[in-house]
Amino acid sequence: MRSRSVGSPRPGVPEVVLVQGLAVADYLLPGLAAFGRWNRAHLVELPGFGGSGEPPHELDVPEFGRCVADWLTTRDLGRVVLAGHSSGTQVAARAAAGHPGVAAVVLASPTVDPAARGWLRLLARWRLDARREPPGLGPSHRPEWKRAGARRLVHTVSVHLKDPLEDAVHRLTVPVLVLHGRQDVVDTRRWARELAALPPDGRFAEVPGAHTFPWLDPEAWSDPVRRLAEEVASRS
Repeated sequence: MRSRSVGSPRPGVPEVVLVQGLAVADYLLPGLAAFGRWNRAHLVELPGFGGSGEPPHELDVPEFGRCVADWLTTRDLGRVVLAGHSSGTQVAARAAAGHPGVAAVVLASPTVDPAARGWLRLLARWRLDARREPPGLGPSHRPEWKRAGARRLVHTVSVHLKDPLEDAVHRLTVPVLVLHGRQDVVDTRRWARELAALPPDGRFAEVPGAHTFPWLDPEAWSDPVRRLAEEVASRS
């Protein structure tokens, strides 16, 4: 698994580990850079995508979660804030459950909203949301889509549609921050709030932008995540 890191470790404050979205990772580089201005941060690319190697077989969400959990175990990072965006929230929640190296979890634009759990419903919401995203986002995805290929893309969407994020969030005992873009129509505000209410220490924040808000406005999530990391550090 390839990872890309920016910034310098900040003593006493958990580093940030970011899990890519559905088949794409490069769009999160501006958001990663924003994290790197106040701590060291890492972007993890899942097997079969981006710059990572091929998996032994097509993976489902629990298997992606185990890959990220193993990555965390093999790194000497101390306790981290594990963040995911879009489908990466499903992987991050799976990886974090019971992992001693995770101090807090961030679920940004979490998927899949129960109202969108079906191919046609998800596609309709994705196309509607695309009208609210900045120009250039789609073209930036195309090289990574091409690398993944149509068959893997279809499989990956299918396994994420079948994976209820709320089941994994129920198992989280660390602080959980759910971030929702005000213009996001892939996921609803109601869904994000419901997720935030599931763990013992959940919280919700709304930020400007649509589903892929970190690409256009990386600072939108940097401050909430920084505050979460500092809060966790103050408890240690």
